[in-house]
Amino acid sequence: MPPQFSKASNLVTRCIANETIVVPVRAHVANLESIYSIDEVGSLIWQLIDGRTTVEQIVDAVCQTYEIGRQQAANDSREFLASLQAAGLIHGDGAAEGANAEK
Repeated sequence: MPPQFSKASNLVTRCIANETIVVPVRAHVANLESIYSIDEVGSLIWQLIDGRTTVEQIVDAVCQTYEIGRQQAANDSREFLASLQAAGLIHGDGAAEGANAEK
């Protein structure tokens, strides 16, 4: 099965001026020390993380939306997904595996 990710369920998100703000909520309280600001490209990727969209489909969307080569889009997307996974904002399979496969 191709790598797919889904967002953690304990998050509050808001889109503001082409950026996405992500705040983890733990024990019914927003963790204001862990606020994440995601830029425009990251926001596109964030919107596509739904548990069904594959990493390859995310890379395709980045290539189609921005003028960037496929290899660069794949490397950057996988690196971003790995950082989201390391922060506990997403879960799934294949971030580290997919990042290593492209290099």
